[in-house]
Amino acid sequence: MTISKTQRGRTAAAVSIAAVLALTATACGDDGSGSGTEGSGKGEITFWDNNGGPRTAVWTEIIKDFEKQNPDIEVKYVPIPIADVQSKYDTAIAGGGLPDVGGVGTAYLANMVAQEALEPVNDRLEKSALRGKLVGSMVESVRAAAGRGDDVYSVPTSANNGVLWYRTDLFEQAGLKAPDTWANFYTAAEKLTAAKNNKFGYTIRGGAGSIAQALDAVYGQSGITEFWDGDRTTLNDPKNVAALEKYAGLFKRTTPAADVNNDFTKMVAQWDTGTIGMLSHNLGSYQDHLKALGEDRFAGIPAPIGDGGTRVQVSNPVDGLGLFRSSRNKTAAWKFIEFAASHASNSKWNESAGAMPANTEAAKDPWINETESTALAAKTLTDGSTKIVDLPYYLPDWNNISKADNEPEFQKLLLGKTTAKAFLDKMAEELNAANKEWKEIGNG
Repeated sequence: MTISKTQRGRTAAAVSIAAVLALTATACGDDGSGSGTEGSGKGEITFWDNNGGPRTAVWTEIIKDFEKQNPDIEVKYVPIPIADVQSKYDTAIAGGGLPDVGGVGTAYLANMVAQEALEPVNDRLEKSALRGKLVGSMVESVRAAAGRGDDVYSVPTSANNGVLWYRTDLFEQAGLKAPDTWANFYTAAEKLTAAKNNKFGYTIRGGAGSIAQALDAVYGQSGITEFWDGDRTTLNDPKNVAALEKYAGLFKRTTPAADVNNDFTKMVAQWDTGTIGMLSHNLGSYQDHLKALGEDRFAGIPAPIGDGGTRVQVSNPVDGLGLFRSSRNKTAAWKFIEFAASHASNSKWNESAGAMPANTEAAKDPWINETESTALAAKTLTDGSTKIVDLPYYLPDWNNISKADNEPEFQKLLLGKTTAKAFLDKMAEELNAANKEWKEIGNG
């Protein structure tokens, strides 16, 4: 019998959960299964940064500020590369060595909650200075992503937003309108391409992380605003199939051939150094573009508006800080979370990262409106003008399905080795099965 990658992922997840439950019965170790203690509120705590490297400098500042205000607490900072963070957590859950506090994104939150690694923080938030000072939609995102009813397992700190970056100088030279509609986007992709001169209208993400970008383009064009229709996903709706056919059809025609293997790092570097008209990424690459191009040669807008006159985009993961169940000093760990999510620290972190603050006071700070891309993103996330399609981060299988299982399939689509319908049908079948399984074990 052939076992699919998704089935293997489910089996592995079941084994992990069974192992955690067995360990819980003996209440031993710091693998996430023990209940930990509140501790003295003093001494050392360990913090894992889930984007170590790019965010190390700003976290170092925040930790220094925290230790100055809390001289009895020392924070041991451990930078974890973003590509390794989920595997690092899984290894520590299975074998011990979890931190007291860690960065936790909604994309892998459900997996950690299923393994009982994190402590719910509802009660702590109710008694905290943070009460009423966190963006409601972000709190709802982390609650929904955990898949445990009303329990909140992460304090949101930031949200990103998709951005269509475009070269204003190239658009002006070609007499093109800004790509604020999908019609304008496709017109620009064609007109800015002169492949023989190594000039292309767009760069498409074909390597790691390709699925989320493709889904943004698919739902943005189709105008479908719900990911589920009852118990079945709308992913392979005929409107989405047509949208994906058109989007994937850009590959090699108005994009570089190398795009089939490009992750965001290569894609961003290629756009910054070349003559490509447009790039879909997020707010996080703003500083790279500013350094490479200067502020007068590019601009960024949210996803283009669809034919129906509405902007539709898929949800972006919300980042946050989790309190680990096994911590032996939860009092000190919570103090650090409160400090990091407070107005000053949250504003400092998000300004550095180019992301949207979860703290409502930080979200009103002047730097938000200093660049058009950030101001538009803030408006998109808060004023109700954009329809957000909520991706099912709560499914333990979501990461397997949206990454390892189907990124190679998306490359086949770009290369013409499968069709948009076959690609979406396969992914939809896996998602429907994962959703059914999730509900059968008492969720939803």
